[in-house]
Amino acid sequence: MNENNVLNTGTTTLGLVCKECIILAADKRVTAGSMIANKNFDKIVPVTDKIAVTTSGVVSDVQMIIKILRAELKLKSIRADRESTVKEAAHLLTDIIYNNVRRFSSIPSITHFLLGGVDKELKLYDLYADGSITEVDDFVSSGSGSVFAYGVLEASYKKDMSESEGIELAIKAISSALQRDSASGEGVDIYVINKSGMRKAAGKRVNKTLE
Repeated sequence: MNENNVLNTGTTTLGLVCKECIILAADKRVTAGSMIANKNFDKIVPVTDKIAVTTSGVVSDVQMIIKILRAELKLKSIRADRESTVKEAAHLLTDIIYNNVRRFSSIPSITHFLLGGVDKELKLYDLYADGSITEVDDFVSSGSGSVFAYGVLEASYKKDMSESEGIELAIKAISSALQRDSASGEGVDIYVINKSGMRKAAGKRVNKTLE
């Protein structure tokens, strides 16, 4: 068994609600215990063309849950003859997390997702490791570096930020975590979700800090 997919991982991810978009951001380092297992890992994963999640926790569980979520959403769209709403996708994901974490296993299933998307409205959800769900109307962060990111977000976030302001704040918040959290590092990925769809707005590789 690959130990990279067994041990819990540290990380820093965040989500921001801006005036006309949702911004998701994450660092790129994966740790396995005290070892850096991967320096270029994509922690933001598109689920549909208008929904994406940030990931933290046990890598193998994260990967399997995303596969199940994609398959279930595809089946639901075929049966209902429509795409699932962001709220429906978020509640489906939290059901999967809830059932997974309560299934007995010698390796506990610990996963934490932030889910952002758009249908008629912009939506951002925090799906915690215990299977709970919270709709977010400003900002949220997850992972071992979140305590550092929150300091920046609390001080600098303002309602109805523009896309460019949101991207700048996301980079600043992730950068603070890279400098203080040993389990976060290597750079930042940023995705923007708006009424036009989803795109990767930035992907920076760094050694220590972002400028």
